Amino acid sequence: MPLIECIPNFSEGKDKNIIDQIVEAIRTVDQVKVLDVDMGEGANRTVVTFAGAPESVGEAAFRAIRKASELIDMEKQKGAHPRIGATDVCPFVPIANYTTAQTVELSHRIAKRVGEELEIPVFCYEKSALKEDRQKLEQIRKGEYESLGKRQNEKNWQPDFGTWTNWKKAGATIMGARDFLVAYNFNLDTSNVAIAKAIAADIRESGKLIEQNSVNSRQAVLLKGVKAIGWYMPEYDRAQVSTNITDINATPVHVVYEAVRQSAERYGTRLRGSELIGLAPLRVFKETALYCLSQRPRNPAPDQAEMIHIAVDFLGLNDVRRFEPDEKIIEYKLKNII
Repeated sequence: MPLIECIPNFSEGKDKNIIDQIVEAIRTVDQVKVLDVDMGEGANRTVVTFAGAPESVGEAAFRAIRKASELIDMEKQKGAHPRIGATDVCPFVPIANYTTAQTVELSHRIAKRVGEELEIPVFCYEKSALKEDRQKLEQIRKGEYESLGKRQNEKNWQPDFGTWTNWKKAGATIMGARDFLVAYNFNLDTSNVAIAKAIAADIRESGKLIEQNSVNSRQAVLLKGVKAIGWYMPEYDRAQVSTNITDINATPVHVVYEAVRQSAERYGTRLRGSELIGLAPLRVFKETALYCLSQRPRNPAPDQAEMIHIAVDFLGLNDVRRFEPDEKIIEYKLKNII
């Protein structure tokens, strides 16, 4: 059967009761399975991953957005993670027997419904973008929720679907079809957020601004498909480099890990470990293990379970909470999904 994944990000990571109600709204739809619920208190953000039949996933996404708009008040919301609405971003990812074009069409239908029935402004991004300057998430999210009051009066920032009627409480939602990405945070042995921001600027594809002779220019780096920001995470009392790795073909996770480690050492600190947000494909762990084995070959070659253990140990994924492969690897969670 056709299968797609949806990974909405909600601007609430402290109140479990609110998240439970949103997740329950998703579970009311048949042929949908919730795969992961990842709450972040310091970021004040929760990433929910669910999958199933495309039309059912679309219905579940709508119900979750509706419930979030009822329970989350963006006029009061604060957190470390950039955000623009109660349901900040709602991506759809085709998994099996469903094309990107079909996923785009589904995202447009759900966006239209959210706009019309909930009166929430919806901006389409990535492969669903209807305007060239709205393809990237950061383009739409720039200025965050606090910028929406000004945007509603700007001709270039009218939503793709919906109106500004309900923006004060629910904010806006960004929706679209995209490829798999890995959301991944690196834990530094410091609470100095300035160092985390400097490392993020060192590794992200967009590079960093360099001022020379009173002229600003952007110095690009080589980690293609990597987006990164630095912040302080109070629940861990340390700074983090938070990344989205949007192209694991171009830049595998272990390459980003090594880049962060080396950058941290240049700033006089060290990388203590990392934290996976949501799920990741099995290949991430196999590729990391193969990298480790290339440095220290083993005979006989390890089996799959041992390769995962090698990768988890190298990446420090048990640093802030226990890493459970059965709960965090996409292929394991998709077994017997319906």
